[in-house]
Amino acid sequence: MCIQSSCTIVYNLALDINSGAYVAEIFRGGIMSVDNGQFEAGRSLGFNYVQTMIHVVIPQMFKNVLPTLCNEFIVLLKETSIAGYVGVMDLTKAGDLIRGRTFSAFMPLIAVALIYLAVVMLFTNLVGRLERRLRKSDH
Repeated sequence: MCIQSSCTIVYNLALDINSGAYVAEIFRGGIMSVDNGQFEAGRSLGFNYVQTMIHVVIPQMFKNVLPTLCNEFIVLLKETSIAGYVGVMDLTKAGDLIRGRTFSAFMPLIAVALIYLAVVMLFTNLVGRLERRLRKSDH
């Protein structure tokens, strides 16, 4: 196995573990944000622990967690641009390859930056709409 592919595997593993830890903490915080009375209400209806989690807690938790989870997705998208310098084939690395073949110094990097900007702005806009929609359903 070549050195670049082993670095890619290690970097992807590190990125996955880091993101997984953030997502796990987001879900834990979401579950903790649901009032204990909701757990008790589910248990008083005759649900066991798993049924209470599935039917009562998780729907409420998901509504609280969704904006933060979408934000983590956007952060992960931004972090992948750094991955090009470690050796992962992504948009930044593709821009470097184009730059090496065309000998144009700035245009490929500007194009990559504009693509990242457009994608991040699109996802930020979608998350904003989702948050407004969730806020409307609170009233």
